[in-house]
Amino acid sequence: MKFHLNHDPANKTLTIPRAALQLSGLAETSDLTIHTENGCVLLLPEKLSVAQTLKTFQLLTAINAELLFRLAKSSALAHGAENDACDGCHWEKECFQDVLPLCMLAEAGIEDADVFIAVTGSDELNLLCCMFAKKAGHCHAIARVRNPSYSHELDFIKKQIGISAIINPEMAAAKEISHLLRFPGASKIDTFADGRVRLIKFALPDALDGVAIREIPTRLKSDILVCAVEREGGVIIPNGNFVLQKGDQVTFLATQEKAHAFFQQLHLPVQPVRNALIVGGGAIAYYLSQELLENHVRVRIVERDPARCMELAEQLPGAQILNEDGSNREFLLSEGMESTEAFVALTNIDEENVLLTLFAKKHSKGKLVTKVNRLEFDDILAGLDLGSVVYPKYMTCDYIVQYVRALQNEAGSNIKTLYRILDDRVEALEFTVHEKSAATGVPLSQLHLKKNLLLCCITRGSKILIPRGGDQIQVGDNVIVVTLEHGLHDLRDILDKGAEG
Repeated sequence: MKFHLNHDPANKTLTIPRAALQLSGLAETSDLTIHTENGCVLLLPEKLSVAQTLKTFQLLTAINAELLFRLAKSSALAHGAENDACDGCHWEKECFQDVLPLCMLAEAGIEDADVFIAVTGSDELNLLCCMFAKKAGHCHAIARVRNPSYSHELDFIKKQIGISAIINPEMAAAKEISHLLRFPGASKIDTFADGRVRLIKFALPDALDGVAIREIPTRLKSDILVCAVEREGGVIIPNGNFVLQKGDQVTFLATQEKAHAFFQQLHLPVQPVRNALIVGGGAIAYYLSQELLENHVRVRIVERDPARCMELAEQLPGAQILNEDGSNREFLLSEGMESTEAFVALTNIDEENVLLTLFAKKHSKGKLVTKVNRLEFDDILAGLDLGSVVYPKYMTCDYIVQYVRALQNEAGSNIKTLYRILDDRVEALEFTVHEKSAATGVPLSQLHLKKNLLLCCITRGSKILIPRGGDQIQVGDNVIVVTLEHGLHDLRDILDKGAEG
């Protein structure tokens, strides 16, 4: 129902029709508050319960559902956001019908929640839900925001809305791919110590076949530490006597400079790529191209949608945009697939990405990167040589797990960085040591560490130490460990308390 109010700016008194108050359930409420902002007026009881506040917000959201839909469609889909979270609903209007009603948050126990996570297919709904959950429940709020239009405003959004963390899986995926293209000999790279230390995975070359890990420093004059080895479907945290074999996938830790020198000794590629051919013009391609262009890499993007090509041409004037079906093999060959230094498959269809990469492998010696959204067939994909496989969904999960685990700390040694690596079978954690414990001030050779756990690195100020038996952990250090055991919360959890007794 619409109420037409005659407003006289000279008249400071505004009468609200009683019918409007009755329909709003406010006719018998003596204490009312009027909120005004940007030309909008909101009339509410002076004191709101959580349930009433949530209901009010739900009603306001329902009134503006059409506007939210239009905003999401124009600002997200038009900018190439890949809406795999909605299983290809393409931002249909009915998507909003499946969103959890906000009034149900009270029933779900928002007041007692420590963390609220919003990962619906709409950035706007995620932000709105987090904003309200933060105010209603005083909890930590995490929102997934994927729209490139928001990428430069994330810090502002966090500050204004009060959100604890914002996740952009497409931007994270682009950064990971960019790191791989700058160090193409690696199949996966994770960073610690504010980027100064790297955890690098690579396929074992013939030169290391039959070599014991303890022999690597002297044979190759390389100060690196082998942290994990994948062999025949299993994962091993090795000691110095472990002998590497052809077919192993090896993960080691080193600084960037020492990793570079190690790869040079093995004659593995270390120079950043100078040109890249990208198939698929979605959000990841946009973020990746920005990174590559800033590093003076020649970028070509193949995109079948003409409208999207026009947008990319405007947003990325330094890139070459090719309007063509990426599955056209003749076209890819004509565009220099054989000579490209990097081929990146970023379409919205996993099967297409896999087939494109396998085709590229036959015709190119360049760095291969494959994006995969669905996680159900990762064990099958592991048997295929697809180069570096990037899972945006894994990144979302890793970020959330990292944030939540950091909140769980009970002592003074906090988790600073956490990665779940090697198909989620291994955790790599960086602890910040804030206080003394049983793990500090003792030579590492005297510490009884848990099985299948390796203390990989100690960073102390500007120093980066590959730990030896005589080294000690000190307050203020950052300590990196790799373990098959999940769920470590504190540095003291690395100790085998049974062995100590």
